[in-house]
Amino acid sequence: MKFVLLILAVLVLLWLLQRSLGRGRPPRPPGPAGRAGAETPAPPQAMLSCAHCGIHLPRDEALPGRGGVFCGDSHRAAYEKAHPPA
Repeated sequence: MKFVLLILAVLVLLWLLQRSLGRGRPPRPPGPAGRAGAETPAPPQAMLSCAHCGIHLPRDEALPGRGGVFCGDSHRAAYEKAHPPA
């Protein structure tokens, strides 16, 4: 029983020592959003899925085509070849 109390006392002392040393540290610098002069992040974009393979990509990167939007020229060409105009 006395060993359990001794171990508990050592753990409490280590915890108190860690807390007292942690207070002497300077505060952490703010993240990128809190820095002066930093750009604000771009707002989230709508995600669209490729009509050929189904992969999701941002609206700005999607290529429009007949039948929907595509992730690349090869998928747009393959889709338009497989689905000729009516």
